Amino acid sequence: MTTNADESSPRPSVLFMCVHNAGRSQMAAGFLRALAGDRVEVRSAGSTPADQINPVAVQAMAEVGIDITGQQPRVLTDQDAHSDIVVSMGCGDACPFYPGTRHETWELDDPAGQNIDTVRRIRDEIKVKVEQLLGTLPASTSSGI
Repeated sequence: MTTNADESSPRPSVLFMCVHNAGRSQMAAGFLRALAGDRVEVRSAGSTPADQINPVAVQAMAEVGIDITGQQPRVLTDQDAHSDIVVSMGCGDACPFYPGTRHETWELDDPAGQNIDTVRRIRDEIKVKVEQLLGTLPASTSSGI
């Protein structure tokens, strides 16, 4: 766990990864930031990042009051290997496995090229999964939106 300089207790780090880091992983990271605030270190990356976040994903998240426009798809780094929890979404063999790290695989449709109604459904599935993930972290990391 990483240590927050403002707190004496460590905070968990969660990495959401997918191939392009433009839709699912960005929405998941947005929900976790909104739900946990600074009590969890949130990372999001991809094996082959896109040039920009999926604009339909941005729209879907804005509808629930979460702004992800400031995020940028980024490539996985060595720092990501030090995450406490790694959640992969649609990576298959394209994303690495980090030994000694808790891994989860979330089976979710890819929002790339989808209409807003489909992306809303994916967004809502992601929110449920993020809430479930929060339930497995220390109680002090949970809040609600």
